[in-house]
Amino acid sequence: MPGFEAPESRQFVTALARGLELLRCFRPDSAELTNQLLARRSGLPRPTVSRLTYTLRSLGYLDYDEQTGKYRLGPGVLALGYATLAGVELRDVARPHMQRLAEETGVAVSLGRRDRYSMVYLEHARSGRGVLTLGLSVGDRIPLMTTSMGRAYLNALPADAREPLLESLRRRFPNEWTLFEPQWEASQRDYAEHGCCFALGDWHEDIHAAGIALPFGPGQHVYGFNCGGPAFRLTRRYLIDEVAPRLRAMARALTEAHVTGDAGGPSAVPANARTHTPRGTIPTGSAESA
Repeated sequence: MPGFEAPESRQFVTALARGLELLRCFRPDSAELTNQLLARRSGLPRPTVSRLTYTLRSLGYLDYDEQTGKYRLGPGVLALGYATLAGVELRDVARPHMQRLAEETGVAVSLGRRDRYSMVYLEHARSGRGVLTLGLSVGDRIPLMTTSMGRAYLNALPADAREPLLESLRRRFPNEWTLFEPQWEASQRDYAEHGCCFALGDWHEDIHAAGIALPFGPGQHVYGFNCGGPAFRLTRRYLIDEVAPRLRAMARALTEAHVTGDAGGPSAVPANARTHTPRGTIPTGSAESA
């Protein structure tokens, strides 16, 4: 169960946790799985997996194909997913701002929130100019360590939440950490100087991106935004001079919208914004934890 550590509490229901972890075994590139594959991915004994899949199927969270012997996620999971998206206030508020930013920069703009060692896309906006992107959309995952959104998220966390998460990353990915550590130090400098973090081919060699993080909502959960596209177009200088100011302006507009209760509109993000928001001017208090 990567990224998961069971709390030492009598209140923790292990059987329920195992069932939910089993649902996580399904991915976009492997939408159908047998009990054998589920046992392999989850690390659970096959008899346990059989009981869990039977229960999840009975509740509508899994569908079963009698001919292939494979399971796939059922409508119950879809209903939970849509309920989750509907509960993200920032998604609706940010959508028009993201679309304008995509049109201004000619690249994709995404909103995400952390799930363990990944950022999960909650909203996505594309430019109408037909610029090349990776084709990622809502529900897709990107790694924390090698992406601009993930690095911005880490920088925006309060220290008491960030340090345990960094330590967990260090233990879980010892080989990758050797490469990530200097990149993490550079991202801290970028976040302090530019209010954004950058990824220049670190995750995908042909993709460059800038990212920013924003605490939002009553619980001050930390969300991340990125603006990315083809490396040949998005040079570091372009990201710093053109993309980062617009990301900062969008973050300010969204913060003001939350404070005033006015969702505003695309006009709230000036196209010629160049003012740098020093680190700390956007609230950093958060309920996020590692």
